[in-house]
Amino acid sequence: MKKTRHLQILILIVTVISIQLLTQATDTSYYLTQLTMSAYYSLVIIGLSLVMGYAGQISIGHAGFFAIGGYMSALLTTHNLLPYKDSTFVLILSKAGLLVSRQDLYGTDLLTVHPWVSCILAIVITIVIAYVIGGPVLKLKGHYLAMATLGFGIIIFRIVLGSSIFGEADGLSDVPAFALLPGIEVSGKMPVRVLNYYIAWTMVVTGMVLLSNLVNSRIGRALRSIHGSEDAANAMGVNISKYKLHTFVLSAVFAAVAGVMLTHYNGGIGPSEASVMKSVRYVAIVAIGGMANLWGALIMGVLLNFLSLRGYFGSMDDAIFGGILIIIMLFAPNGLLRLEILGRLKKAKPKTGTEQA
Repeated sequence: MKKTRHLQILILIVTVISIQLLTQATDTSYYLTQLTMSAYYSLVIIGLSLVMGYAGQISIGHAGFFAIGGYMSALLTTHNLLPYKDSTFVLILSKAGLLVSRQDLYGTDLLTVHPWVSCILAIVITIVIAYVIGGPVLKLKGHYLAMATLGFGIIIFRIVLGSSIFGEADGLSDVPAFALLPGIEVSGKMPVRVLNYYIAWTMVVTGMVLLSNLVNSRIGRALRSIHGSEDAANAMGVNISKYKLHTFVLSAVFAAVAGVMLTHYNGGIGPSEASVMKSVRYVAIVAIGGMANLWGALIMGVLLNFLSLRGYFGSMDDAIFGGILIIIMLFAPNGLLRLEILGRLKKAKPKTGTEQA
């Protein structure tokens, strides 16, 4: 089992490198932009797959966690603290090296929070909100849980859409590059397009290693027991509330990290990232890939997001994802990649004379 996991990760790494070399050889490097964005969206999807497929919890509010990460990082790295430079709080932050001086697009001097600090704060805020929301909400089951998480997503969407500090309908722009290390930054600039492709997919590979190890550990077995039967899991001594809450928080962190990175990559974020249809899209992709299938969720997440970002679905984008979710729930509730095609082919294969005898 362990060798299989290592082989799967190795295949993913080889595939990522091969795709980049292929785009370079065919002069189609412009595809790397959408592939990079798809990688960040896939972080949300594999995190949601953990919640839905292993803990058995339906969340239609993960776009809200993505938006919390993205908006908080964007706000902290664009809000000008220069008018308050003489205040004690700002002076302390400046001496601690937590602030950076830069200029905006119009040459105006700015004093903002360092992207690393904003990223950490965004993740901490997400964890706190996930704990506050998850505590009471995860006591619900079925459609009650789905409606509660949907309500959370709607609240986040209305907050970012109606608050001037978050740019209202225009969102936040002029978000600076995220310097991870000297010479390595998360940015959508052309000269670092290949570098950012590898940064995004390094994060996806890291996420897959973490979640693959998690679901194949003692914790993963506990989650599967909860998904199978909460009463039986409880009878076996599994702390259901703790596992469900921690899984929900972990998936929220995945979404927040994706939001932070994609916001810095795009140089901004808008309220559409917090919309209900974004959450429905994430749920639909997890359902297509298979509820308890991290690799299926990753494959379908990259494929469908790439097609969407390239504009293949046109103005019917949201309608297509909604329709896909309905069709999957009706005809393939275990996901397209979990259809027992080989088994059905064997049943359909005519028996030989020997077998009949």
